[in-house]
Amino acid sequence: MPVIPIAGSERFAQSSAPLDQDQSFGDLELHRIDADAVAGIDALTYEVIRHRLVAITDDMGDAIKRMSGSVVVTDCNDFGAAIMDEFGETVQVGLYNMQLGSSLDMAGRWTLRNRSGSPGIHPGDQFLLNDPWIGGGLHQNDVTVLAPLFYEGQLFCWTGAVAHQVDLGGVSPGSWSVEGRDVFWESVPIPPVAIVERGRLRADVEDMYLRRSRVPKLVGLDLRAKIGANNVAHERLTALIDKYGPDTVKAVMKRMMDDAETRLRAKLRQLPEGEWSAVAHQDGGRADDRQVHKIVVRMTKQSDRLHFDFTGTDPQVEGIINCTLAGLRGGILPILLTMLCPDIPWAPGGIYRCIDITSEPGTINNCTFPAGIGKASVNSAWATQNAVSETIAAMLTTHPELSRSATSVCSGTWDLTLLAGVDQRGGGFATMLCDAMAGGLGAKVDGDGVDTGGVNCIPMGRTADVEINEFSFPMLYLWRREEVDSGGPGRYRGGVGASSCFIPYDSPAGGVHLVVSANGKAVPQAPGLAGGYPAATQWDVLIRDSSVRRQLTEGVIPARIEDLGGRPDTLPPHVETDLDVDDVYFTHWQGGGGLGDPLLREPEAVARDVALGKVSHQAAEQIYGVRFVDQAGSGVDVERTERLRHQLRRERAGLS
Repeated sequence: MPVIPIAGSERFAQSSAPLDQDQSFGDLELHRIDADAVAGIDALTYEVIRHRLVAITDDMGDAIKRMSGSVVVTDCNDFGAAIMDEFGETVQVGLYNMQLGSSLDMAGRWTLRNRSGSPGIHPGDQFLLNDPWIGGGLHQNDVTVLAPLFYEGQLFCWTGAVAHQVDLGGVSPGSWSVEGRDVFWESVPIPPVAIVERGRLRADVEDMYLRRSRVPKLVGLDLRAKIGANNVAHERLTALIDKYGPDTVKAVMKRMMDDAETRLRAKLRQLPEGEWSAVAHQDGGRADDRQVHKIVVRMTKQSDRLHFDFTGTDPQVEGIINCTLAGLRGGILPILLTMLCPDIPWAPGGIYRCIDITSEPGTINNCTFPAGIGKASVNSAWATQNAVSETIAAMLTTHPELSRSATSVCSGTWDLTLLAGVDQRGGGFATMLCDAMAGGLGAKVDGDGVDTGGVNCIPMGRTADVEINEFSFPMLYLWRREEVDSGGPGRYRGGVGASSCFIPYDSPAGGVHLVVSANGKAVPQAPGLAGGYPAATQWDVLIRDSSVRRQLTEGVIPARIEDLGGRPDTLPPHVETDLDVDDVYFTHWQGGGGLGDPLLREPEAVARDVALGKVSHQAAEQIYGVRFVDQAGSGVDVERTERLRHQLRRERAGLS
């Protein structure tokens, strides 16, 4: 189908450039200070107010969790919160989903440019949006509420709360339309609209927003959670300004960004000049697409700047896996924060000053409207993050001290499992399972990756308890466990991933609707570093007409796929189907990449891995070159291990 030009879309053209600090916005008066005010802040006042701003961001996160009713938010922490200055530059981002926090500045700037005249920006206003071409989120399910804070008649700063919503319409439940070709199959993007006007919730706008959802009450509760989080932040910020004065608090905000910039530039100057490149892959842009799509990045470090050049990335595709410029930035910032800035204030407004981005619009990670972006956050943004992770880690390994922050690629893809239907209480439901939050972390230069340690773009990400999922949704787990050989082999092993296996249970409708969208089946997406091997690929199996219910009535709990009976079907990346009462779904998500040659791993460490079920006997011999005294793996046979490793080295060098 040809791409149809959309009239007026240039109004929503993406830009990550900061606003001119001298720019005016009609009658809207901004609170501004000069450079002398920033320089005049004493160290003690700076630290006190800085830590208070960090605490206010944490308070926003607590408020969202306490008010939301969605397991995705309350138990899995898939949300973000931030404080921005008067121009929308991010001063502080919370420890939740950093991908979401990466584009709030874009949304703030767009709102200033396009809403200050009509309908205007007033005290007590809050703006709702979910348009990834503008920012504020990476796909339409990321819904942001931006709130301007006024002090003495001037726009002082912004706060922003964003969270993943479980369903906002579109063809498929959960808004993941795996058959989709473009954005019109998906939830409709909403540019910033005033959801709260001068302190009052607008019922007409809320009705418009909630009408699209299959679970409007839950989405409405999340909306109030984000509005409430902004209100909490504004109360705390106003009290802080009352105590120290607006100029002092603003000076600390500006100083936080300046400090992040200065310290990052100093760290970059310690690293050698150079260029590092990586390619990340995605298999399948939609259901029945068997192509492999690539994202290419070449990172150049010169003096105190990083340049990310994505030239060579594939064009945008028909499907759901494209991402906008917001998603591209969301693939960069989490790696900068976790690898380069663990000891630097997380003030993206300053960190972004140290990087340049080259990317051609119309590519898979900088797509143009109306490309499909329903899975942007965990496809092209995630793959961008993988590629950026490789380049940053490779650069850091050149430095004896800074290398300690480097890791191989963490859980290479997000395993999307979405269930929808009638719950055990007779109500409609739709939810994204967040079990894959327990991905394996990549190996470090001095140790193994953390087993089921999480995903590095969501430092406080959690997996909901099995009991919470079973209480909330009509499902029954057979197991959720770590999986052998799922972590990438290496001198230091990547953290292992895990699997879930469950059946529909106690729904009045019998079965449930199932949407699967999990890439990384054709190409491993968590590569290793410095000779380390990649983590295992994604693996999903749907077993039709299983014997599980009969076994459960007989007191038997199956523990392997082979024990489930029925007809197993290994699934492609994207599937939408029904899960009937006798069906079972098994999903196995990824671990982290390894680091260093596996033949250099201490044999005793391999033996421990085998004993703990992290590595199989087969992998121990064929990949790590370790042989044991007996089949039970009770001890390492040192002599046979040395001979086998010598043989494997010769084979890999093509000498035998």
